[in-house]
Amino acid sequence: MARPNRIDEKRRELLPIVARTFAELGYRRTTTAELARRCEVRENILYRIWPDKKQMFVAAIEFVFEQSRAIWTALLADDPGGSTAAERLLEYESRHHGEFGYYRIVFAGWSETDDPDIRAALVNMYTRYHRLIRRQIAAHRSRVAGGADGPPPALTAWAVLGLGTMANIGRELGVLSDRARRRLLAEAGGWLLDGRSR
Repeated sequence: MARPNRIDEKRRELLPIVARTFAELGYRRTTTAELARRCEVRENILYRIWPDKKQMFVAAIEFVFEQSRAIWTALLADDPGGSTAAERLLEYESRHHGEFGYYRIVFAGWSETDDPDIRAALVNMYTRYHRLIRRQIAAHRSRVAGGADGPPPALTAWAVLGLGTMANIGRELGVLSDRARRRLLAEAGGWLLDGRSR
């Protein structure tokens, strides 16, 4: 019987700590020494898992999407009936969007888009978010009577992503209260979803 791959296991164990560190300190201020200290391992252990700090950061960007995907998948599996999957996602995000601070990883990545690996990781992350949101919007509109209102699902998905970004900027800068962020996502998101406010 083959032994389990300890590197993959260790990567899964350490990645949430790596992501939290990048979320707190950003890309440039995070050192591999600080990552090792927070992970409670020697730096050489980190370098066995990832070849360099940039690849640790790229993994953190992927982690941002995977965390959302896991939460959304669980939420979508629980179908209480009555509301569409898109409505459930929007309601959930209006209450919880940005609460873990992982958006700061994405913000840090924006200042590094001249690096092709970081740029590719961000493009991949946004493309995957867009695809998932677009599918839910299209399914919602096909289920809801008269749901053809509003811009096409592909454009609407980008607008919803933009709302999430603005909610995170509002949180980070302190220019939107918790209540205002919830309303932004719920009401503006609801209008985008099917052409009416919630």
